[in-house]
Amino acid sequence: MILAAGFGTRLWPLTIGRTKPALPFLNRPLISYTIDHLRRHGFTDLIINLHHEPDSVREQIGDGRDYGVRIDYSIEEPEILGTSGALDAVRDHLAGGTFVVVNGKIVTDLDLGAALVTHQRQQALATLILRPNRGREQFREVLVSEEGHVTGFGEFPRADDDSGPVPLMFTGIHLMEPGIFDYIPHGVFSDSVRDVYPRAMEAGEVIAAHVGEGSWNELSTLERYLAISLDFLARDGKDSISDEGCEIDSSAIVERSILWKRVCVEAGARLTECIVGDDVTIPSGSQLRRAAIVRADLAAGSSRPEKGLVGTIIGDNLVVPFG
Repeated sequence: MILAAGFGTRLWPLTIGRTKPALPFLNRPLISYTIDHLRRHGFTDLIINLHHEPDSVREQIGDGRDYGVRIDYSIEEPEILGTSGALDAVRDHLAGGTFVVVNGKIVTDLDLGAALVTHQRQQALATLILRPNRGREQFREVLVSEEGHVTGFGEFPRADDDSGPVPLMFTGIHLMEPGIFDYIPHGVFSDSVRDVYPRAMEAGEVIAAHVGEGSWNELSTLERYLAISLDFLARDGKDSISDEGCEIDSSAIVERSILWKRVCVEAGARLTECIVGDDVTIPSGSQLRRAAIVRADLAAGSSRPEKGLVGTIIGDNLVVPFG
């Protein structure tokens, strides 16, 4: 199951009109990377839960045949159900054996087969795939015993405190047995980390930890979206990327930037480390740096979410600085 129902408020304004996993990453839907990853590990029957702007995923991914998989959708209406409530809604589809749950906002090559070996060896009800948080980014620490069992969830690490061991963080990928449904409340919002795993651990269930090896990238903020995109581009010797229909005047400068579809950059304009949404025109002479830019009319009638950064309407565009 791929969790794709979130609002993506920290990626606003890019998530106006689309859900986070439907954002383009290197000119492909972000969720398509997770689908490919699962297919490479032999998973071909997938469920995707949706809530915010569900058509933005369905119209791009369809029934999965173009990706070599079969996809069913679970539409959460009228309210979003949370990471475990999402499982409750499709529990009948997941009752046949071990299943994998993956967050739809990541790009990774972590070995799911190795995690399954850990899961089976530990005879676990669930196994969380973890990784060392060497940069002490803002991901809650996962506490693990010497036996390799998850014992709890700690606080967010301090970036300026590098004393002690490197904290472990959850990647948003877990393996579960159908017995997990004994701890998921039925028909209500529930969260795996906050509501379900603590109940299971208190009951003596084994929640195993598997520290994965490989790359893992989570695109949950504007800054992370840009940084990870640029890192992937640099591996191919590229500085920027533009999607179909873009027009860049010969006197314009576009550096370390991401241009979605049909972007027009007029004469003398300069973009540095920007993310530019579909159908945006960057007027002549504009100088923009470290900003997400979308058409202002997209935001008409809607309000900035609490976690969204403050933007300014400049001409026909909404410009949201970040970082």
